[in-house]
Amino acid sequence: MKILVINAGSSSLKYQLMDPNTGDVFAKGQCERIGLDGKLTHKVPGRDNYVAEIAMPSHSEAIQSVLDILVDAQYGVLATTDEIDAVGHRVLHGGMEFSESCIIDDDVIAAVERCIPLGPLHNPANLMGIRACQAIMPNTPQVAVFDTAFHMTMPAKAYMYALPWEYYEKDNVRRYGFHGTSHRYVTLRACELMGRKDIKLINCHLGNGSSLSAVYDGKCQDTSMGLSPLAGVPMGTRTGDIDACVVQYLMNRYGYNVDEMLNILNKKSGVAGMSGVSSDFRDLENAADEGNERAALALEKFAYEVRKYIGSYAAALGGCDVLVFTAGVGENSGEMRERICNGLEYLGVKLDPEKNKIRGQEAVISAADSKVTVLLIPTNEELMIAKDTAELISK
Repeated sequence: MKILVINAGSSSLKYQLMDPNTGDVFAKGQCERIGLDGKLTHKVPGRDNYVAEIAMPSHSEAIQSVLDILVDAQYGVLATTDEIDAVGHRVLHGGMEFSESCIIDDDVIAAVERCIPLGPLHNPANLMGIRACQAIMPNTPQVAVFDTAFHMTMPAKAYMYALPWEYYEKDNVRRYGFHGTSHRYVTLRACELMGRKDIKLINCHLGNGSSLSAVYDGKCQDTSMGLSPLAGVPMGTRTGDIDACVVQYLMNRYGYNVDEMLNILNKKSGVAGMSGVSSDFRDLENAADEGNERAALALEKFAYEVRKYIGSYAAALGGCDVLVFTAGVGENSGEMRERICNGLEYLGVKLDPEKNKIRGQEAVISAADSKVTVLLIPTNEELMIAKDTAELISK
């Protein structure tokens, strides 16, 4: 089976053609600068990358460029696009409409449109990708996989905000959480590795965007992101949790409007804003090693806030059996994993220094006498999307 996985942004589109049963990736790449001059980067394992400037006035031309390169005589991997069994789309916000993936029809599109106020930056772009595929591949099944779906098992005490009730009832204001496809993937792998499902699990998806989730019996009980991906721990350029009065104070002092303030909170803050160096944790570690005190503080702040969330989720779950690190920083920075785990001895967390040197490989990195099993599990959101898509069209 061949599933095309699409992740459409406002001016970009990432894709992977893969086998959901084996996880093999036949080809992957991305379209950039959609609406401008357009650029396609196409990668096939074992071959040189193909890069081309291609006019992409809209997502329709981007999708067509992807399909064209997949069947190209020199760079392609398909004889015909009819070999694509289905398309799986990442959709950021499913609101309260969706608790699982689904085959796309007119009703689903209308529901995703209703969620645009909750995901104004991402949902319109996701819809453009869906509509472009529908227009070009009208006979190919399309599936939506929602970033928020995994977190819909949270109890009300976790997802409700302490606001007047009418904002929840009339406006759907509540905690939703994101990175759900990643959290679901590593949850399934952790349960498989532990040989049982009834474990108290804390997932740390740490990268330029970061979120944590508390999971029991395979179901999300709490998560750090909220109505939007801005909440939780500090990230590459996002503030994470912040006193709302800070926003009011800065807007009044500097005359910012709402859009300007949100741009600062989303794109100019986090470890980049604190350090003045970069949103890339590798750059921060290098700068800290060279004596940059602000870079060192940004790293310390990030680890501290992640550690606090782990402690709070252990309290919420009544303990912790398994701690998982995943995503770019979680998978590749042994230094950050060590920073976070130092101070969690009271929970029974003990890293093995040698095992913790590993990068990007699935492994147990806790010491033999650690009461909590610490796992490194590389995430694979695309495979999760492909598996959901294959399962739904099989039915």
